[in-house]
Amino acid sequence: MVPVDDTALAVTDTGGPGPSVLYLNGQFASQRYWRRVIAELGSGYRHITYDMRARGRSRRSAAAASFEAHVGDVGAVLAARGVERPILVGWSYGAPVALHWAGRNPGRVAGVVSVDGAYPYDFGYAEERIRRLWHRSRPLLPVLSTMGMAAKMSAEQHARSNIELNEVYAALDPVFDSVTCQVRYVVATGANLGGGRDEMESMRAALTPVLARHPNVRMSAKVAGSHGRILSKDFRAVADAVRELAGAPRSPGRRST
Repeated sequence: MVPVDDTALAVTDTGGPGPSVLYLNGQFASQRYWRRVIAELGSGYRHITYDMRARGRSRRSAAAASFEAHVGDVGAVLAARGVERPILVGWSYGAPVALHWAGRNPGRVAGVVSVDGAYPYDFGYAEERIRRLWHRSRPLLPVLSTMGMAAKMSAEQHARSNIELNEVYAALDPVFDSVTCQVRYVVATGANLGGGRDEMESMRAALTPVLARHPNVRMSAKVAGSHGRILSKDFRAVADAVRELAGAPRSPGRRST
């Protein structure tokens, strides 16, 4: 456990001399979602995963809904494990966390892999709509948290987290100007639990002008898997994006999209 502020983060570190990879989870997910990516990359890498505040095995925290707290925790985990210049791999919520940390710490990141996340898109959701959805889910939250689909937080904390994340996405475009390392996107298709197919595709389309303006940002692959199943079904594409940033060969038979 890595103590930070009023919490302690459950961290798993494989150790080893290879390139260090720090995995940043989806908004309410736990570190177990990365197991297939890690198995695909194998022992040639040092794999570090952790449960964010109030997720998985980590302890509760008053700041568990705060995006800024989660960005700060990246540095705390790296410092505790003695890791320098990792590749940051973020899925969904973890993708903008990775980009923000990389932008604020130039020269300290070897690269970023964004797994169907960190699109500069304004959802335009009304705050009350989000609050209603989470408050209706209150009876299910204890069960959902054990499934890696919710955190050990109140319905209001869940709602605040979603509202803030929408604001983060809407304000993401300038962040790319501060990211100097190489960034690779693995883009899914189809719908998500929180958004329909059309909305999700509109969100992904917001990446196109980013690719045109920033030569260090590229699409590594667009896969057939959905947002929620990309780490279980398209883990090889995610692993290949890591290999690309590490200067290693891609898996046999796979080509960049």
